[in-house]
Amino acid sequence: MALPPGFLDELRTRTSLTQVVGRKVMWDQRKSNQGKGDMWAPCPFHHEKTASFHVDDRKGFYHCFGCQASGDAIKFIRETENVGFMEAVEILATEAGMEMPAADPRAKEKTDRLSVLAGVMEKALGFYRMSLKQQGGAAARAYLSKRGLSAEAVDRWELGFAPDAWEALREHLTASGVPVEDMLECGLLKASNKGRAPYDVFRNRILFPIRDGQGRLVGFGGRAMDPDDNAKYLNSPETPLFDKSRMLYNLKPARAAAGRQGPLIVAEGYMDVIALSEAGFPAAVAPLGTAVTEQQLQLMWRVSPEPVVMLDGDSAGLRAAYRVIGRALPLLEAGKSLRFAILPDGKDPDDLLRDEGPDALQAVLDAAIPMVKLLWREETEGRVFDSPERRAALDKTLRERLKSIKDPSLRHHYGEALKELRHALFRPASAAGRPSGGGAFTPRRWGEKGWRMAPVAPTPGAKTSVLVTQEAPEAALREAVVLAAILSAPDIAMDFEADLEALDCSAPGHAALRDAILDAIGAEEAMHSCVAERIGASALESFLSQRHLLVIPCLRRRGDAELARSTVTEALAKLASDRGWQAELEEAEEDLADAAPETSEALTWRLGQAAQARNRAGRREGEDDTDYEIGPNGAPIDKSERSAFDSLLEQIRFEKGRK
Repeated sequence: MALPPGFLDELRTRTSLTQVVGRKVMWDQRKSNQGKGDMWAPCPFHHEKTASFHVDDRKGFYHCFGCQASGDAIKFIRETENVGFMEAVEILATEAGMEMPAADPRAKEKTDRLSVLAGVMEKALGFYRMSLKQQGGAAARAYLSKRGLSAEAVDRWELGFAPDAWEALREHLTASGVPVEDMLECGLLKASNKGRAPYDVFRNRILFPIRDGQGRLVGFGGRAMDPDDNAKYLNSPETPLFDKSRMLYNLKPARAAAGRQGPLIVAEGYMDVIALSEAGFPAAVAPLGTAVTEQQLQLMWRVSPEPVVMLDGDSAGLRAAYRVIGRALPLLEAGKSLRFAILPDGKDPDDLLRDEGPDALQAVLDAAIPMVKLLWREETEGRVFDSPERRAALDKTLRERLKSIKDPSLRHHYGEALKELRHALFRPASAAGRPSGGGAFTPRRWGEKGWRMAPVAPTPGAKTSVLVTQEAPEAALREAVVLAAILSAPDIAMDFEADLEALDCSAPGHAALRDAILDAIGAEEAMHSCVAERIGASALESFLSQRHLLVIPCLRRRGDAELARSTVTEALAKLASDRGWQAELEEAEEDLADAAPETSEALTWRLGQAAQARNRAGRREGEDDTDYEIGPNGAPIDKSERSAFDSLLEQIRFEKGRK
């Protein structure tokens, strides 16, 4: 069975030789460099103790310096699995997620046809290179010289020139015996819609030859010499040879240079790649005039696990970077990502190299930022988050972006990174001040900007009050309900992230559990294992086994997000209510310090009774039906005891006034 053209190239692109060989060998960790795809192991084909078997993952080639065995992934499968060529291809295709093509009796004919077309392309390149050196190419030569390219560099890059004529290439190739049909199929000519003979596609343009990963000439990119031309850059049309969405300019040389001479750099255009290579950065490629595609990203990752995308610092460059991020997020895997090097505004790599030299460009590469930081910049730059609604909208957007990452572990780490950036934006003054649990509730005070959290120095009377010395356990119980309910349905955790961050845990161990849950947001499906690893599996089991938690409905119906959400919402409201009462009682005690001495003892006793009554109310049955109102401290207050408490406060204020 003959395979269709391009199938094996696609298979080799999708296949990692390191993974294929790694199933049969133990890599020598001292000699191997996984980041560069340079791996060494004892040879699987002959008995030895030294690591003489070398795999170059970027080139997709292996070689043993002992027995001289060499080949690609297909040959390795054939020789280690003892199968034929087509069986080896089928094994690799299955692993790569590719369907084996149906038998095509014309496959050999198509392959031969592609060879003919590639020959026509080489003849066209010869004509274009010759035209550049003739009188008609003087302006093009001057332009290239102005861009800093010597005659030797022009030859190295096989640059050419299409004369400003409609039939120059057609007439030249016809004289060489090339049929017009072949020129049309190569995309060198375009059929006329006016009944005339086909005409040249490229006219009055500097031409850049485009070769595939095997070095075969498949297309051209042309830069217009006329500044008024509608298209500054023009690529060959889609042909049997050329699919611009699956190719990168300068791929083969860059693959050979990557790792050995720096990271893979992804530039915007042909001249950028040439300028980078000539300046000592040969591992440079460029997409072919379109937004980066999935196939191009896979090609980049076959060359380097973390290519550096270099873009202009203007708004157009940033928009291009954001498009790359949108394309890359669903494809990310552990060890495969992108970094972004943002050039100074108004400069491309060629400008920077000519103005400031290679060191300046190296500095830009060294300052390349990870993709997660540019993702954050995309969602936050130029926006104001001065309201809960705007912050909630940002949270929602970030959650949606995270969902596109398929790898759970990677999604978790992206969530962690975004969380840190979010904290830095929203809480710059308290980045290191999140409560560790165990601190007393800080009441609200009225200030110039309204109700605010502020520490209040307790009076001597308040320090010895029953309200402090007999602290009720309800807060700890409700904290436990909040944490357990979220663990019962981890998908709701992000909805309560802000509440968890503000949760001032009073019970030992609750703060650590809260922090572990916060750290697991972004990888909700693995929250239990993340929390168990953080605080200890036995500690988590003991927490969830507490009697007062076992009766909570949402813990008996794990995964019921709506039930868990309502449970958390209600528990948080009750916590706020309890703490609102506590704050008001403490303020009443402070006022009491100024009351008449003959009444202070009786009023202190009555305050203690009020606190105990409030504690009993929190433990009574039917508490779920409690009705709340918003008190002056901004917290919910139980209406059933509002009037009694208000009358007590009025008496305290009256006594204070008498004094």
